[in-house]
Amino acid sequence: MVKYMQEKILKRLQEEFKKNTDFVVKKIKTKNFKDIYVIYLETVTGSDKVNDYILKQLTSINNLKGVKMGDIESIIPGPNTVKITEPDQIEYYLTNGFTIVLTTKEILAFETKADINRSVSVPEVQKSIYGPSDAFTENIQINLGLLKRRIKSSHLKSDDLNMGRKTNTKVQILYFDDITDMSIVNSLKEKLNSIDVDGIIDAGNIANILSEDENTPFPTISQSERPDVIATALLEGKVCIMVDTSPFVLILPSFFADFINPVVDNYNRNVNVNFLKILRFASFFFTMMLPGVYIALVNFNMETIPTSLLVNFAGQNDGVPFPTIIEAIVMIIVCEILRESDLRFPSSYGSAISILGALVLGEAAVSAGIVSPIMIIIIAFTFITSLIFTELEVINAIRYFRFVFLILAAMYGLYGIALALIYFLIHITSIRSAGKPYYYPIVPFDFTYIKKTLFKVKYVNDTKRSKVLAKKNQIKQRSDVA
Repeated sequence: MVKYMQEKILKRLQEEFKKNTDFVVKKIKTKNFKDIYVIYLETVTGSDKVNDYILKQLTSINNLKGVKMGDIESIIPGPNTVKITEPDQIEYYLTNGFTIVLTTKEILAFETKADINRSVSVPEVQKSIYGPSDAFTENIQINLGLLKRRIKSSHLKSDDLNMGRKTNTKVQILYFDDITDMSIVNSLKEKLNSIDVDGIIDAGNIANILSEDENTPFPTISQSERPDVIATALLEGKVCIMVDTSPFVLILPSFFADFINPVVDNYNRNVNVNFLKILRFASFFFTMMLPGVYIALVNFNMETIPTSLLVNFAGQNDGVPFPTIIEAIVMIIVCEILRESDLRFPSSYGSAISILGALVLGEAAVSAGIVSPIMIIIIAFTFITSLIFTELEVINAIRYFRFVFLILAAMYGLYGIALALIYFLIHITSIRSAGKPYYYPIVPFDFTYIKKTLFKVKYVNDTKRSKVLAKKNQIKQRSDVA
């Protein structure tokens, strides 16, 4: 009967993997154990590990005396051994790089994963002059190791999930059990367990599913490839989601201020960082509002412009066949096309093509009398100020509201700018991330946290965590060390 079960399981596996050319079954005859089957997938297992850990040990088993059936697990020196109780589990372990040893009495899985990972490299998206220079890879174990090099605490917990009917992707929810608001963790676990899809290929798939408001262009979940950024987020009481095969880790909740104040600011002097913060806030509103404000002033509120400058603008627009709003929209679209091409082209020549395209198109458009020189200056300054933001989703959100300001300014002038600004504030204050207000610490107002957002304080003075994120253990350090 037991022999029949062994053959039945083997036949089932051969049927399930019959068109998989990497499926290997080796039959080993022994005196004490009858037939033993070694089953693995060549593409995800290391052949040297299978040979050294398993095949050599099993072929020499006949020379050992007093070996019993239950001793197989102790004979094979695998780094990770799992005893399988349900045949349905075999497929999961096979596709995850384990080798299955099938005897007449038990099913054992030995970890023999192939080394098909790229080495740890420098961050490509979130670059920094100072600070750590290692980045996550597509291997979840390596990523967890990079994180635990920085955080050596038993309070860092990881809840494991497997998502995707076909991909069976490993997902880990990371948090500090003595800091994080557990209602956030439980809510995320409930949402992730309710997801029923064929496959999770990247962390971005989960970010799209967990996003609470699909109607906002602003990113409510941030992604980072830097272990130091994830470690800092965890210490603040946030929850991070790590996905196998993805070099980016999700951070929840994420606030608007997080995209204005990157973690790499912590590695620079306070005076310099505070100046950069002012530049970022100014650049955000410049890149979003400048074309709309220019159109409002030129078309509706000309009395606010000095007469000599207004005459100069009128002279430059003389002969241009299109209204100012059409000029602005066309030039913004051209610049967006150049930006997109820069992202898609290989880095070795993408920027050169974008610069060449901008120079040639701008000069040709002015020479042909299609666009006025002042419009070229306005659009160029608009896009220069947008380059200070590296988060692609933030840039997309700025683009959306840039058109809102542009259209309302063309319709109502400065009143349109005021309407667009009210709409922006209403929209951004209504967004939530993991159940928390997106515009925190302004809404709700938190003076302690807003000081850290607007200005970089001394490291030793950063003593408290946010009440919104951490319901317990809110003291980070003692201030008397200064």
